[in-house]
Amino acid sequence: MRILVAEDQPVSRRILVATLKKWGYEVTAAEDGTQAWTALQAEDAPPLAILDWLMPGLDGIEICRRIRKGQETRSVYLILLTSREGQDDKVYGLKSGADDYITKPFNPDELRARVQVGIRVLELQRILAQRVRELENALSRVKTLQGLLPICSYCKKIRDDRNYWQQVDAYISEHSEAQFSHGICPECYARFVQPELDRLQDGTERE
Repeated sequence: MRILVAEDQPVSRRILVATLKKWGYEVTAAEDGTQAWTALQAEDAPPLAILDWLMPGLDGIEICRRIRKGQETRSVYLILLTSREGQDDKVYGLKSGADDYITKPFNPDELRARVQVGIRVLELQRILAQRVRELENALSRVKTLQGLLPICSYCKKIRDDRNYWQQVDAYISEHSEAQFSHGICPECYARFVQPELDRLQDGTERE
């Protein structure tokens, strides 16, 4: 998991980076809000960011707002880091787009727990996005069976997009996940099968 740490205080930044690396995370460090915003706009941006509330350039609150407005960045998990401990400050930060909140000086156990929560949320988002893509693919396959399909009035074959005539079951199998188990309906049994059985029986009796 890659994590962005945006903290303008050198000592605090180094401690954060060293702590996260010790836990096995890949860390990108930013010295101010402008660097953090640039890193989060990159194509390979870290999916989780720890942002100091007060930074030169852009503060953590403004970055949260911008992230939530962007179509490509809104899924980033954001943790605000600040010395403000008031309830109103926490509510304000969360309303601005932060997913979580941790106060300075941070407690390593609390930080680790909150990062792990963020990773679980990101994993759930990934699984959900995958399920949505699978559903969209399934719907797109179903949609290929909609519309006006040329079908022969006699043999009931369907003409496909390549101008080939196919049996109905072959065409549906090719364009969906449906499978067929062939049988004989009562009408066809009476029309085709029974006369053939009668003919064979007559031939046997004559012999």
